[in-house]
Amino acid sequence: MPLPVDLSRYNNAAFDRGAPRWKEALWLLAGALFFQHSLAVWNGAKIWLLRRFGAVIGRGVLLKPRVTIKFPWKLVIGDHVWIGEGVWIDNLAEVSIGSHVCVSQGAMLLTGNHDHASPTFDLIVHSIRLEDGAWVGAKALVCPGVAVHAGAILTAGSVATGDLEEYGIYQGNPATFKRRRKVVFPPGGGI
Repeated sequence: MPLPVDLSRYNNAAFDRGAPRWKEALWLLAGALFFQHSLAVWNGAKIWLLRRFGAVIGRGVLLKPRVTIKFPWKLVIGDHVWIGEGVWIDNLAEVSIGSHVCVSQGAMLLTGNHDHASPTFDLIVHSIRLEDGAWVGAKALVCPGVAVHAGAILTAGSVATGDLEEYGIYQGNPATFKRRRKVVFPPGGGI
């Protein structure tokens, strides 16, 4: 029986990287120096670099050490977002992160996959959207094409293969709905 995949025929030439190769090479160097090590580089410098490479970054964004971002020019982050240590944003397609979102340590946002039915293992990419107030737990994985709607939680170690409803709490592999998120405001009605 022949092998189901012939990787010698794999051809990624049609993939749009979104920037010239020189910019990508320069980003790889900047990412290695300022993002992918455990030293606490000044957060403002990281935000400044991301913006220079085309990312749209809001106010009050915190990027912890060892964050990997594939293509900053395909990244949009709202206001007051926390990106935890060791997060991997593999954004071959656009990743849009709303405001007041937490992506916890070791989480992965993966926009690419391969067509397992194709003998040439063709690349498939789909964008990811994390809406306002969402929380992706530690070591959780968000798959290509997923929308984590406003206020939803993907618990630690879970895998989102489909969209998560607003204010839903999801757990498991694949993640399934467990219950509604209830937010309790302090007396006086606000935060």
